[in-house]
Amino acid sequence: MDGSASYDSNNIFGKILRGEIPCHRVYEDDETLAFMDVMPQAAGHVLVIPKTPSRNLLDADPSVLARLMPVVQKIARAAKDAFEADGITVIQFNEPAAGQTVFHLHFHIIPRHEGQALRPHSGQMEDGDVLAANAEKIIGELGS
Repeated sequence: MDGSASYDSNNIFGKILRGEIPCHRVYEDDETLAFMDVMPQAAGHVLVIPKTPSRNLLDADPSVLARLMPVVQKIARAAKDAFEADGITVIQFNEPAAGQTVFHLHFHIIPRHEGQALRPHSGQMEDGDVLAANAEKIIGELGS
C-alpha cells in the first residue's frame, strides 16, 4: 500500500464501535474507546482507538491524536498498576509492511514483567471470563 488507501468502515473495530461485535470495555468517552485485546500478548493487553474513522497514524487528523494520546497514557498507567507490571509496551502499526492487520488506528497497551516475553499473536482467542476479569482490574484502577 502506498499510504493513500481509504478507510473501510467494515473493519472489526468499526463494527465494535457500532455495537455489531461485543468487546470487554475498559474505558469510553465521546472520542475514544479502550477494550481488551481478544488475542492478548500478555495479561491486561488493551487496545485504545479513536471513534473518528482513521486508517492509521499516517492519515489521522492531528486533533484526533491530541484527544487520543492522553487516553493512551491514562490506560497505560491503569494497566501497569492493575497488573503490577514492571513496565508498559505501547505499540502502533501503520500499513501491512509494518504489521498492521486491522485498518482502524489503534494503540496496543501491554503490561510487561521482567523476564517474560510477549506471547505471539497466534489467532487463539482468550477465554471471555479471563478478559472480563482483566478488564475489571483496569477499570478498578481507573476509578482510584
